[in-house]
Amino acid sequence: QVQVVESGGGLVRPGGSLRLSCTVYGVIFGTVILGWYRQGPGQQRELVASITGYGYTNYADFVKGRFTISRDDGKNTVYLQLNMLEPADTAVYYCNVNALISWGSSREAYWGKGTLVTVSS
Repeated sequence: QVQVVESGGGLVRPGGSLRLSCTVYGVIFGTVILGWYRQGPGQQRELVASITGYGYTNYADFVKGRFTISRDDGKNTVYLQLNMLEPADTAVYYCNVNALISWGSSREAYWGKGTLVTVSS
Protein backbone atom coordinates (compact mmCIF):
# COMPACT_ATOMS: atom_id res chain seq x y z
CA GLN A 1 0.00 0.00 0.00
CA VAL A 2 1.36 3.39 -1.00
CA GLN A 3 1.66 6.04 1.70
CA VAL A 4 2.85 9.61 1.28
CA VAL A 5 3.55 11.35 4.57
CA GLU A 6 4.49 15.02 4.87
CA SER A 7 5.88 16.58 8.03
CA GLY A 8 7.81 19.59 9.25
CA GLY A 9 5.24 22.35 8.96
CA GLY A 10 4.60 24.87 11.69
CA LEU A 11 4.47 28.51 12.69
CA VAL A 12 7.48 30.62 11.83
CA ARG A 13 8.25 34.34 11.80
CA PRO A 14 8.95 36.22 8.56
CA GLY A 15 12.54 35.61 7.51
CA GLY A 16 12.62 32.25 9.28
CA SER A 17 13.22 28.74 7.96
CA LEU A 18 11.59 25.33 7.97
CA ARG A 19 12.46 21.98 6.50
CA LEU A 20 9.61 19.90 5.17
CA SER A 21 9.90 16.15 4.69
CA CYS A 22 7.95 13.82 2.44
CA THR A 23 8.44 10.12 3.13
CA VAL A 24 7.03 7.62 0.67
CA TYR A 25 6.24 3.96 1.33
CA GLY A 26 5.19 1.21 -1.02
CA VAL A 27 6.89 2.39 -4.23
CA ILE A 28 10.22 1.83 -5.95
CA PHE A 29 11.77 5.01 -4.62
CA GLY A 30 14.34 5.28 -7.39
CA THR A 31 11.48 5.79 -9.85
CA VAL A 32 9.93 8.61 -7.84
CA ILE A 33 9.32 11.95 -9.47
CA LEU A 34 8.15 14.16 -6.66
CA GLY A 35 6.59 17.58 -6.63
CA TRP A 36 5.96 19.84 -3.68
CA TYR A 37 2.78 21.86 -4.15
CA ARG A 38 1.09 24.41 -1.95
CA GLN A 39 -2.37 25.83 -1.52
CA GLY A 40 -2.85 29.10 0.29
CA PRO A 41 -6.13 30.36 1.74
CA GLY A 42 -8.59 30.92 -1.08
CA GLN A 43 -5.98 30.04 -3.69
CA GLN A 44 -5.47 27.25 -6.18
CA ARG A 45 -2.87 24.59 -5.61
CA GLU A 46 0.42 25.47 -7.29
CA LEU A 47 3.71 23.75 -7.95
CA VAL A 48 6.59 24.90 -5.75
CA ALA A 49 9.42 22.56 -6.78
CA SER A 50 10.01 19.11 -8.21
CA ILE A 51 12.79 16.55 -8.39
CA THR A 52 13.31 13.49 -10.58
CA GLY A 53 14.94 10.17 -9.84
CA TYR A 54 18.11 11.50 -11.42
CA GLY A 55 18.08 14.52 -9.14
CA TYR A 56 17.01 17.06 -11.73
CA THR A 57 15.19 19.92 -10.04
CA ASN A 58 12.70 22.54 -11.09
CA TYR A 59 11.41 25.54 -9.15
CA ALA A 60 8.54 27.98 -9.47
CA ASP A 61 9.56 31.54 -10.23
CA PHE A 62 8.24 32.81 -6.90
CA VAL A 63 10.78 30.64 -5.03
CA LYS A 64 13.50 33.12 -6.08
CA GLY A 65 16.33 31.00 -4.72
CA ARG A 66 14.80 30.76 -1.23
CA PHE A 67 13.77 27.09 -1.31
CA THR A 68 15.78 23.94 -2.02
CA ILE A 69 14.44 20.50 -2.88
CA SER A 70 16.57 17.41 -2.27
CA ARG A 71 16.17 13.67 -1.84
CA ASP A 72 17.64 10.93 0.32
CA ASP A 73 16.90 7.63 -1.40
CA GLY A 74 18.21 5.70 1.61
CA LYS A 75 15.41 7.19 3.69
CA ASN A 76 12.74 7.21 0.97
CA THR A 77 12.39 10.91 1.67
CA VAL A 78 12.35 14.16 -0.25
CA TYR A 79 12.99 17.42 1.58
CA LEU A 80 11.99 21.00 0.91
CA GLN A 81 14.15 23.54 2.71
CA LEU A 82 12.28 26.81 3.09
CA ASN A 83 14.38 29.89 3.84
CA MET A 84 13.58 33.60 4.05
CA LEU A 85 9.92 32.81 4.51
CA GLU A 86 7.32 35.48 3.84
CA PRO A 87 3.68 35.74 4.94
CA ALA A 88 2.71 34.98 1.32
CA ASP A 89 4.28 31.54 1.76
CA THR A 90 1.56 30.61 4.24
CA ALA A 91 -0.14 27.52 2.83
CA VAL A 92 -0.69 23.82 3.16
CA TYR A 93 2.24 22.10 1.45
CA TYR A 94 1.54 18.82 -0.32
CA CYS A 95 3.63 16.08 -1.90
CA ASN A 96 2.67 14.61 -5.23
CA VAL A 97 4.49 11.37 -5.99
CA ASN A 98 4.67 9.77 -9.43
CA ALA A 99 6.26 6.33 -9.25
CA LEU A 100 6.17 2.62 -9.99
CA ILE A 101 4.98 0.25 -7.31
CA SER A 102 6.71 -2.66 -9.02
CA TRP A 103 8.79 -3.25 -12.12
CA GLY A 104 6.47 -3.72 -15.07
CA SER A 105 3.66 -1.72 -13.49
CA SER A 106 2.39 1.60 -14.82
CA ARG A 107 3.25 4.90 -13.23
CA GLU A 108 0.67 6.16 -10.77
CA ALA A 109 0.34 9.44 -8.92
CA TYR A 110 -0.35 9.81 -5.22
CA TRP A 111 -0.97 12.79 -2.95
CA GLY A 112 -0.15 13.25 0.69
CA LYS A 113 -2.48 14.96 3.16
CA GLY A 114 -0.30 18.02 3.50
CA THR A 115 1.51 19.94 6.20
CA LEU A 116 0.59 23.49 7.22
CA VAL A 117 3.15 26.28 7.08
CA THR A 118 2.15 29.56 8.72
CA VAL A 119 4.40 32.60 8.41
CA SER A 120 3.38 35.31 10.80
CA SER A 121 4.85 37.72 13.30
